[in-house]
Amino acid sequence: SWDDFFTREFRPGQRPVAEPDNSRSIVNACESAPYRIANEAQRRDRFWIKAQPYSLEDMLKDDPLTESFVGGTVYQAFLKPLTYHRWHSPVNGRIVKVRHLDGTYYSETYAERLDPNAPNESQAYLTSMATRALIFIEADDPAVGIICFMGVGMAEVSGCEVTVKPGQHVIKGDPLGMFHFGGSTYCLLFGPETQLAFDLHGQQPGLHSGNIRLNEILARVL
Repeated sequence: SWDDFFTREFRPGQRPVAEPDNSRSIVNACESAPYRIANEAQRRDRFWIKAQPYSLEDMLKDDPLTESFVGGTVYQAFLKPLTYHRWHSPVNGRIVKVRHLDGTYYSETYAERLDPNAPNESQAYLTSMATRALIFIEADDPAVGIICFMGVGMAEVSGCEVTVKPGQHVIKGDPLGMFHFGGSTYCLLFGPETQLAFDLHGQQPGLHSGNIRLNEILARVL
C-alpha cells in the first residue's frame, strides 16, 4: 500500500551510523534535506507578515521542558514524498518524555501566498500548527545536554507514530518512530549551552537542498 511504501525499512548495513564512538557527534535523524537553522530561539515570537519565526512555547505547547531550549538552536529538515520516512536517534541517551500534539491539515501561512506544492514553503510555520510528535532525549554526554526530536506531519499527514517509551535508553541510529502517509518535516532542538558546528555536506539550507543520508554526520558539539 501507499503507507507500506512510506514506512519501508532499509536493508541491514545500508545506512551505517557515522562516528558511533564519538559522543559529541550528532547524526541525521531522518533521510532529509536541510531546510533551516535558527540560533537564539525565542520562548515566544510574533508571526509578522512575511516571516516564519520559531516560537518555542507554541512548538512545544507550553511543555515544562520548553525553558531548556530558550536561546538555543533549531535545525529543521524536509522529507520529500519518495523519501524513507522513519526516525532514528541522533544521539546516545535516555528518553525523558514523549508527547503527541494534535494539529491542522493543509494549513499554510499567508506570508507565502499560494503555494502550489501544498505547505512546502510554510515548514517553519507548521512547527507550531501541524500534528507533531515530541521525543525529549537526555544525551549521555553532558556537552550535548537535552535535545528534542520533533516530527511534524505536513499536508495530509496525520500519523506520527512513536515507538520508544520514557526511560528507554537509545544509541545513535536506534529507531524512534515514523511518519505515515506523506511528505513531512522534522526539527532537532538544542539548548543554549550546546554550541554546534553543522555539517550540511557542502550545501546551504533551503527549499532546493538535497537529502543528507540517514545516520550521516549532521553536527558536532564544540
